[in-house]
Amino acid sequence: MTAATTFLDPAALMRIKSLELRAKVVVEGLWKGMHRSPYHGFSVEFSEYRAYVQGDDPRYIDWKVLARSDRTYIKKFEDETNLRCQMVIDHSKSMNFGSLGYTKADYAATLAATLASFLMKQGDAAGLTTFADGIEEHLPPRNRPGHLRRIITELERPAKAAGTSLAVSVGQLADMLRKRGMICLITDLLAPVEHLEKQLALLSAMGHDLVVFHLMDRAEIDFTFEKSAYFRDAETGVERFLDPQLVRENYLKRLQAHRETIQAAVDRHNVEYHFCPTDQPLEEVLFDFLSARQRKKASKSSAARISV
Repeated sequence: MTAATTFLDPAALMRIKSLELRAKVVVEGLWKGMHRSPYHGFSVEFSEYRAYVQGDDPRYIDWKVLARSDRTYIKKFEDETNLRCQMVIDHSKSMNFGSLGYTKADYAATLAATLASFLMKQGDAAGLTTFADGIEEHLPPRNRPGHLRRIITELERPAKAAGTSLAVSVGQLADMLRKRGMICLITDLLAPVEHLEKQLALLSAMGHDLVVFHLMDRAEIDFTFEKSAYFRDAETGVERFLDPQLVRENYLKRLQAHRETIQAAVDRHNVEYHFCPTDQPLEEVLFDFLSARQRKKASKSSAARISV
């Protein structure tokens, strides 16, 4: 977005109690930012519209889109709208951590609700899967009245007290999603990556378009703790008494190695990856996501022209 664009601080956003209203606020901010940006109009990949061409019936022109974008689009028919997005949300214990007045789970739910709202307003289909040590809830992608409300209701449910099994959960998901589509995995990835990589490879081989949103709290990223205290593993319950000054350097090295392992894994399988500190404005996260989609689409078009 442009330098003049301002974002809503996540802490202020999270003070809005209604998840549905939070999503609406972020979507509105996203639209405003997109219209001011050099990528003006780039969200068409996610819409129920296509560019008007000579011979199209002018009765199907969307005049509201024309007014706000100065571009002429017509509404697609139902069989032309083919984006199916399954949002896969980590509900494990570690997602309940937060040092900013809200948790990673709060941030994940808001991100998912916003993405679902954005996609469904554009005529695409959104679904939701939640997991911890296995699949908890699964709503297949739909775009029909009441479906967004069902997604938000599921996102508002408190997470079960369970650890993370990314490999098992993603493996179960592969059995559920037979139709090709986009899968957006929203997780803190605080689990061994090696087993997950095999499942990502499976989903990619099935033809799914994979996107990972890697969430971390700022305290986890910078290890900003100052006083010696007992630190408890959220998922195993193991406690250790630590002096942050003594362990910070080693912690940061291990975290960096973990992130490098993740980056290597997603690169090997052509998985789109977004690192998302939970103090990053959600409009910015989603704009980066949509920008990446546009670049990927342009790259595919360019490759197709070269092959011809």
